Amino acid sequence: MGAPSFGEGAHMNNRFGLKDFFQIVLLLAVLVLVWLSMLQRDREWVLQRDMLEKLAAIEKKLASGVIASGPTRSSGQQVETSRDESWARPGVKIEWQRPWDFATDPRTQSGFAEGGEFTEIFEGQPPKVTPNIASDVYGRRVIDRVCDSLAAYDPKTLEFRGVLAAAWQQDPAGLWIRVRLRDGLRFSDGEPLTAEDVRWTFDEYIFNPSMETERVRATLDQIEDVKVIDARTVEFVFNRALSFNLTYTLGNYVLPKHYYSKLQPSQINSATGLLVGSGPFKLERLDVENQWTPGEDLVLVRNENFWGPRPPLDRLRFKVVADSTSRLASYQSDEGDMITPTSPQFVKKTKEAGWDTLNFSPRWINMRSGYSFIVWNEGKNSGRQTPFADKRVRQAMTLCLDRERMIKDIWEGVGEISQGPVNPESPVFASDIKPWPFDPTKGKALLAEAGWQDRNGDGILENEKGDRFEFEFTRSGSDEISERISTFIKDSYARVGIVMIVKPIDWAAMSDILKARSFDALTMAWSASAPESDPRQIFHSESIKEGGDNFAQWNSQAADKAIDGIRTTIDFEARRKMWHEFQAVIHEEQPYTFIRVAPWLRFVKKTIGNVETYKSGLEPWEFFRAAPAAGSAE
Repeated sequence: MGAPSFGEGAHMNNRFGLKDFFQIVLLLAVLVLVWLSMLQRDREWVLQRDMLEKLAAIEKKLASGVIASGPTRSSGQQVETSRDESWARPGVKIEWQRPWDFATDPRTQSGFAEGGEFTEIFEGQPPKVTPNIASDVYGRRVIDRVCDSLAAYDPKTLEFRGVLAAAWQQDPAGLWIRVRLRDGLRFSDGEPLTAEDVRWTFDEYIFNPSMETERVRATLDQIEDVKVIDARTVEFVFNRALSFNLTYTLGNYVLPKHYYSKLQPSQINSATGLLVGSGPFKLERLDVENQWTPGEDLVLVRNENFWGPRPPLDRLRFKVVADSTSRLASYQSDEGDMITPTSPQFVKKTKEAGWDTLNFSPRWINMRSGYSFIVWNEGKNSGRQTPFADKRVRQAMTLCLDRERMIKDIWEGVGEISQGPVNPESPVFASDIKPWPFDPTKGKALLAEAGWQDRNGDGILENEKGDRFEFEFTRSGSDEISERISTFIKDSYARVGIVMIVKPIDWAAMSDILKARSFDALTMAWSASAPESDPRQIFHSESIKEGGDNFAQWNSQAADKAIDGIRTTIDFEARRKMWHEFQAVIHEEQPYTFIRVAPWLRFVKKTIGNVETYKSGLEPWEFFRAAPAAGSAE
């Protein structure tokens, strides 16, 4: 057989088959995909370039103060959409304020749920909740949930920044402040909040001599005029530049003119439950003829017209249980979600097994941590001059009281001896001033120098007229702690020949007693509202008159000079020196016997979410009632 031949006459099979077709189609598809990919990359590059250009333009506008986004309400409604500068004084820096929002957003927290009620149990009964007239800490806690101010201290940083204010300008010479309101502000009844409401709040409410707003007026006497520039712009004019002009002016509640102007000053002064504002909550019942009255639970409901973020809770309830033992029992039987425990209760309960499973027990020092004290009335009570007009007597009263032992025995060691009226956390605290020691021997010597001796051998001090050293000690509350405090003080003074008569009163009566100066000595506590709180309200001689808060009737030219210096010194370092001078005068004069600086203590049920301890205290409008875990019984 021969080999196959590939010469002439030979034949190859070159037909176009199905396999060839699929290969070509596949190749074309790959080519198309590559081409489309290249187009897409070109398009993405163009889009990225455009986006970068737009972002750069926005950044440039932000830097120049042209635009800004504002706070959102519930789910996105912007309050401030642009930075129109037509309202501003030309050539003066505009201090734009970022949106006021939750310090800690509850919506981002585990177990977040909307609705429900939060109940706080107070230790004392607020006599009224009328803005700028109510003077007690319990009324203030309620009003803070209902009324907004132009600005406030940031809970986390203590930066003073805008709430109702979108921006402000400050005169470099300190003689005016111009404020721009945020857009879309409303009171709880839906009426708009305007610059006229701001003007009216100051001119016709706070500065009205017929209104019982003396304690607020005492800190605002530098305001010369309040001018409405336009519907959203107001300007404050001052007669002198003071270090507190910004914080004290913008820190006041703004009230609705359309509501309060319909009432007579006498109606407002005597009112117990006329509270209207623009805050996240409002009174459940607002009726001039049927007001909330002391003894009833105070109930706030969510303000659906609130201009800011929607608070999670439907309702806030405030009830009063004055006795500390009963208050803890009410808390443990689920009648309340939060209480302020006594120090012994705090120490005991936090040691119990299982307590932390069901309860938060925060303990912290913050801006509002206060000091307890005994105030000595240096004026007359019922036509009788008290013994405390003499500085030596006041010094002796402090020397004869073992405050370290008080803290150990009464408060289980929680707290420290107070040396004066400035919070130890304040940047102006004079740490070199030490509390007076316990030295009854020196105290008795000072009393003798002031003319108080045991002249007849009965163990009681008398003056030259033969009057016994006897005074009335007023205190509120009937709980165990109050009883132990007054018993300790009474026994301490009895050892040096002083007779103390204890006069218990209801907390609701305290305000009237202070205004009338109808006491010899009493015990209470002050808490700060700012890192630097203007001392004029409490310690300046001008605050003795018109029912001001200098109810000690302490008149010290040295203190007045230091207080005036604090208020007029803009430079912080120079002002701090003035603060130290003021604290030195207080320390020497002892208008109060300062007892204890106390940390904040709270018990809060763990069914309440987003309980954060801030430098400013607590923010109940951020709380929520946590949703029950899956599978658990409600």
